[in-house]
Amino acid sequence: MTDRRSARAFVDTHVAPYADAYDRAGRVPEELLRRVAEAGLWAPFLPPEAGGAGMDWVTLGEVHEEVGRGCSSLRSLLTVHTMAAWTVQRWGSSEQRERWAPAFAAGERLGAFCLSEPGAGSDTSGITTTAAESGGGWVLNGVKKWTTGGQRADVFLVFARTAASIGAFLVPRDTPGVEVRPIDDMLGTRASMLAEISFTDVVLDKDALLGPSGFTAGMVLTGTLDLGRYSVAAGSVGIVQACLEASAAYAASREVGGTPLAKLPLIQAKLSDMVTDARAARLLLAEAGRLKDAGEASTIMATWVAKYFASTAAARHASEAVQIHGANGCGTDYPVARYYRDAKVMEIIEGSNEIQRMTIAGQADREKTG
Repeated sequence: MTDRRSARAFVDTHVAPYADAYDRAGRVPEELLRRVAEAGLWAPFLPPEAGGAGMDWVTLGEVHEEVGRGCSSLRSLLTVHTMAAWTVQRWGSSEQRERWAPAFAAGERLGAFCLSEPGAGSDTSGITTTAAESGGGWVLNGVKKWTTGGQRADVFLVFARTAASIGAFLVPRDTPGVEVRPIDDMLGTRASMLAEISFTDVVLDKDALLGPSGFTAGMVLTGTLDLGRYSVAAGSVGIVQACLEASAAYAASREVGGTPLAKLPLIQAKLSDMVTDARAARLLLAEAGRLKDAGEASTIMATWVAKYFASTAAARHASEAVQIHGANGCGTDYPVARYYRDAKVMEIIEGSNEIQRMTIAGQADREKTG
């Protein structure tokens, strides 16, 4: 059974030593994707009858933290795959679950999440991609952008506007009318294989729709995005931890005027803040995970808080890690430059920090007036 310890060992052996090379190449190699499958890391939260391990959400958060500590790009691939696999398991018909869940659990089919568009992010009111009923099935038209794993995914979880509401559709990559265009040279998570996906008169069977169409904008999309934020929060904790480990090692080995950096009060202050925020973010993540395991609706807000705190902490401490490394932190010999770029992405994806603050403030207002 995978847990934090085994995930950490996997990352230290197969991921962290090569993450900078993945970053430069702009993709995660197929060999690593196979190793992730062999380790059972793609969708361990699925039940055993679906090929998963029935992993609880607290443990999944710990696993995604460890992967994020080693490589935010790989963790991003796990995130979107988690979103697709969970949505099928939670909202799919028995036929859909039988078709997709075991393949998702085994990593035989990789999923990607298609919500953002050239003119709209996670705000569903801006969705222009359409799915029209036709001949007992659907015809899909539109463009999705910033699709993590889009260059590699085998099936896309696509959110599109229907006559009634917003629908969630499973679209195999090889369906006629699907076109994938790579997005390269991003600021951070450069190996996450982003893509723009076009759907031109894509004909889908009626069983491509997940759940009742009217539920999607509320129940389906809310739950799916919540898991995405949870994984990003976990990955952000991993970035803070990676910054701490890299900075502590560098400060212990580097001297200024014969004094190790680690003995300088200003450096000690930076390291102590990293320790504190890593622990605080980890506790917030664990709280969100426990509420998920308990089936509590309050997990949604707990995840917002964990993601906001962890992502801002990651950005702050990645900046400090570069500062501690000085000029070395700006080069390619140390990983902190990658942490710095990846951490900025964490403040944007799955709901920007500005949206998070508005949402959290709204909850505070409701609690005040409730």
